[in-house]
Amino acid sequence: MDDDLISLVVSDAGEHMAKAVEHAQSEFSAIRTGRATPALVEHLKVDYYGTETELRQMAGFSVPEARMLVVSPYDKSSLGAIEKAIQGSDLGITPSNDGTVIRLSFPIPTEQRRKELVKVVKQKAEDGRVTVRNMRRNARHELEGMQKDGDLSTDELDRVEKDLDKLTQDHVAAIDRLLAHKEQELLEI
Repeated sequence: MDDDLISLVVSDAGEHMAKAVEHAQSEFSAIRTGRATPALVEHLKVDYYGTETELRQMAGFSVPEARMLVVSPYDKSSLGAIEKAIQGSDLGITPSNDGTVIRLSFPIPTEQRRKELVKVVKQKAEDGRVTVRNMRRNARHELEGMQKDGDLSTDELDRVEKDLDKLTQDHVAAIDRLLAHKEQELLEI
């Protein structure tokens, strides 16, 4: 019984840590490099007949060249609303509407802008690391509570905490790898 409860606490912490890594990765993908990618706009909210709808539910995306993203609305009458949502976003890109599709041309970011984006990415990575460490702390509190209740020996607690630390280190390292990749992507011209 106790081993099941211990492994439940550890696996639950591991799942939450994995979700923190996934969240960090999705945050990174939404940061604009010089390349066009649907991740930059697919989560934009568009006012579609009075309802806030994600762009990915309203349009298809294609990347015909490295710095060009083409948004093809499923409903041509939504072109204006989509264009307005893109202009109102923090992308800083002016959409080009030809009546059928919307083209987004991504300029090469300046060196200063790339450095600012690196700072933003580093902050998002730190937020992810903090989340992972908080998951470890929460799991430790649960395990220490089990020890106080007599369900867990001190030796067993030490062993499980080492496993928890290893799990934490693995997830923090995953965030660090994602950060290094995104940083390299941002700094290349």
